[in-house]
Amino acid sequence: MRHGRLAFRAGLGGLIAIVYPPACVACQAATGEAQALCPACWGGIGFIERPYCERLGTPFAVDLGPGLLSPAAIADPPVFTRARAVCRFDGEARELVHRLKYGDRIELSLTLGRMMAQAGRELLGEAEIVVPIPLHRARLWSRRFNQAAVLAGVVSRQAKLPLAPTLLARVKRTRQQVGLTRSQRADNLQGAFRVPDAQRPQVEGRRILLVDDVLTTGATANAAARALLRAGARDVDILTFARVVTDGREGTT
Repeated sequence: MRHGRLAFRAGLGGLIAIVYPPACVACQAATGEAQALCPACWGGIGFIERPYCERLGTPFAVDLGPGLLSPAAIADPPVFTRARAVCRFDGEARELVHRLKYGDRIELSLTLGRMMAQAGRELLGEAEIVVPIPLHRARLWSRRFNQAAVLAGVVSRQAKLPLAPTLLARVKRTRQQVGLTRSQRADNLQGAFRVPDAQRPQVEGRRILLVDDVLTTGATANAAARALLRAGARDVDILTFARVVTDGREGTT
């Protein structure tokens, strides 16, 4: 009976593929499978691979050996332990994020989230719980959904880890971060996050993976990680789809 159900699903999937052939999630060109990118769009993404700073995840121009830290990580260590991202925040990656975030293309979270799970497999192998960067309720009401939460849902399912969307709360309505300097971003996020008292038992002693769409200066990730560490988290890592890199060839943020 089980084999019959599997055969039925395979046949149904084949029929759907005939009626609705798979297309690139970015440009709608034909692809070999659903929820994928075509070769042209794939080639337009600036993937981040080793060598990179082990703390910030920013790429190095040359490989000088494992375990190296960038000057930025040494001069101004982040609150979180490690950051990883699929790619640089430019070109096709920027377009994908904007379509997800502002174009109501929630289905893009499947593709982006799977790519994040692959890029963050090292962090996911050690994480115990996945937590999205939350939005303030006013921002959530105006935007209708939290892109970090939908990405975190895909990442948690891919890694078979528990998802805790309410473990961290955004209690301060902050200004938009766009256009602010690094110091202004940090000031803007001062006291923005809090772990509700009822959630503290889930935090204490746990290794937590924070998920967001883009890492810019790290101010948001630092503020969120600080709240989790104060509540007793053992370690906090951050995984994003994209991150801003000054020139794409050095370990700076």
